[in-house]
Amino acid sequence: MAGSTGTPGTPRVLRAMNDRAALDLLLAHGPLSRTRIGNLTGLSKPTASQLLARLEAAGLVLATGTSEGRPGPNAQLYAVNPAAAYAAGLDVTPDRIVAAVADITGTTVGRHELRTPGRHPGTSVVKQVTEAVDKAVKAAGLTRGDLHRVVIGTPGAFDPSTGRLRYASHLPGWHSPTLLDELAGALPVPLEYENDVNLAALAEQRLGAARGHDDFVLLWNEEGLGAALVIGGRLHRGFRGGAGEVGFLPVPGAPLVRQVTRANSGGYQELAGSQAVPGLAREVGVSPVPQGPYAQVAAELVAAAAASQEGPHLRLLTTYATALATGLASLVSVLDPELVVLSGALFTAGGEPLRALVQAELDELAASRPRLVVGEVTEHPVLRGALESALAATRDEVFDTARR
Repeated sequence: MAGSTGTPGTPRVLRAMNDRAALDLLLAHGPLSRTRIGNLTGLSKPTASQLLARLEAAGLVLATGTSEGRPGPNAQLYAVNPAAAYAAGLDVTPDRIVAAVADITGTTVGRHELRTPGRHPGTSVVKQVTEAVDKAVKAAGLTRGDLHRVVIGTPGAFDPSTGRLRYASHLPGWHSPTLLDELAGALPVPLEYENDVNLAALAEQRLGAARGHDDFVLLWNEEGLGAALVIGGRLHRGFRGGAGEVGFLPVPGAPLVRQVTRANSGGYQELAGSQAVPGLAREVGVSPVPQGPYAQVAAELVAAAAASQEGPHLRLLTTYATALATGLASLVSVLDPELVVLSGALFTAGGEPLRALVQAELDELAASRPRLVVGEVTEHPVLRGALESALAATRDEVFDTARR
């Protein structure tokens, strides 16, 4: 009777653990032979064969071909069935919604970008979200019913006690108290919501510079400054989801900003956000300063400064590094992280020259001296994190369902 109840240590539980271990290996390494799976899991060849038969019967694994180029007979290779499940992720900003669909292996199979500049009377957020999802699903050759889960990344965070979006007054249309219920009704699949910077950190933890690190901070620098805090391997969101809203942080060198949520800014944002870069460039003698959206202009200026590292460009880079390190020193002093990942368009533009200057300044300003690295997930990191979050839950769900 013990085996039928799933008691830890029983054959049923051990089979489930072995099956999941094999699936994780196939996801990590791609097609593997029965012998290779046995070697990696420590299972005997007959047990590995039974395991693969179970997974194949459940539709989770496919025979994909045979190994070649090795002595002896060719071995049958097995891989996770990409069509076993699909999930979607969304990256939302004031100007656009990017939606993508990935199969269970993590391969992106469909993507759509919906421009949403300004407020459009009669166009609801629910309509925009469903349109972005449907067009990404269509690009993947699927239907909405094929999705197992959707994760939406936005600036700010939804207050778990009220369901309302906080810390993101610049995101028009997303502040209705009924929005989450309306979205759930329009997309009848499991929906999750996460702060965009937290999702960028998840992408770095799964795929990038923070792999293998349980305590790290990700500092995001694009349209706004934000941080994600990973403590003991888990995201720390805070009581109302506001952990990491470092743009509001009072810092020396910037005027004290009051009513920060109403202003949607704070001392650190004013000192080191992208909107500060054009003014810094003029102060140190960089000319001409390009015109255009401030985040784009800031990235262009930082990229040019990192490429030159001479004269006014070097002064811009060093001045900006000091501004960035000023706020980062407060974070580091409180959290003492093992690693700081610098992510977002401005850090990508500044690359190693900016990273090295911020590291040198931080070493002077903080007692704790974590290693700074530039993020490795540079192509839509928020979207990638949303997909990774959706896929992790989807894999758990599909596997649990298949083994019942």
